[in-house]
Amino acid sequence: MADTPTLAEEVRALEEIVRRLEQEDVDLDAALRLFEEGIARLRRARETLAGAEQTVQSVLADASGTLRNTRVDL
Repeated sequence: MADTPTLAEEVRALEEIVRRLEQEDVDLDAALRLFEEGIARLRRARETLAGAEQTVQSVLADASGTLRNTRVDL
């Protein structure tokens, strides 16, 4: 999975997709392709964030296995 984009790369790509979709001259077929790509990138970014949250929670768990009540907003 060395070709998996980082979260930062996904966010940059999503920003570019939004810029392109906001252009007045984008045709419907291109807009639909961009929308589909954006949804796929958004899902991958959310999966990355969910994995990071799980990692943070496991690090915060104490030796007895009890998770401390610590909220982490990503």
